[in-house]
Amino acid sequence: MVPEESPAFPGVKLAAGWATIEGEVDKGMNERIYIADDEQNIREVVKSFLESEGYCVSAFEDGDQLLAAFRERPSDLVILDVMMPGSSGFAVCSELRKISTVPIIMLTAREGELEYATGINLGSDDYFTKPFSAISLVMRVKAIFRRMEFDTKEKKTPLPLVLEHAGVRVDLNNKTAVLEGAPLELTPNEYNLLCYLIQHKDRAISREELLNKIWGYNSEVETRAADDTVRRLRKKLSGSRTLIETVWGFGFRLKERPAGE
Repeated sequence: MVPEESPAFPGVKLAAGWATIEGEVDKGMNERIYIADDEQNIREVVKSFLESEGYCVSAFEDGDQLLAAFRERPSDLVILDVMMPGSSGFAVCSELRKISTVPIIMLTAREGELEYATGINLGSDDYFTKPFSAISLVMRVKAIFRRMEFDTKEKKTPLPLVLEHAGVRVDLNNKTAVLEGAPLELTPNEYNLLCYLIQHKDRAISREELLNKIWGYNSEVETRAADDTVRRLRKKLSGSRTLIETVWGFGFRLKERPAGE
């Protein structure tokens, strides 16, 4: 059934039986989520959806309240509206990134490349344009937490301490990267993407595989997260010998730039 916008909750799309997600049986393990949106109807319906999946949710009327609460007691995930009284969602996202790598999902009533790029470049992990499907938002939250759980389990598996490729060196213990000896400043998703590409540099990697392995999304989720993160990573690697090549209609492949190019 295609979700329709609810008259009771404009800006959020609902479907029959919205209190649970059909086919989903895993429940949140009391992960703490903070939401900031000045629209009460959106706060309430998103909070209800997430709480029905077992998450502990606190909702705030503006980003300044959320930021103050986060500094007092950090959450496991943050959902931020862009346009709010006081500090904008972009400003709050920027402040959060100074103190935490917590996953951040942005909500906006504006649709456009600039809005999307601004949020992603400031360090948000994903982006929803209103009106959005509340079910899709919950699925995205679940995917992010699955990815975090996978990362935690992966740390217990012995891995090479260092990854190297064409002048790039990644220290997996310290979670740092250098390019030709100079520090490479990366967001968590850029770092994870670079590691995955180096680990699988012998083959092309599909967008679907990246979305699943890096973000934890299934194939039904529509997002530009992989392409946008690749674009930003390319910019940071520009001028180096490391090249992320596009495999048209499929995904990406890590290559070494030929000498003289």
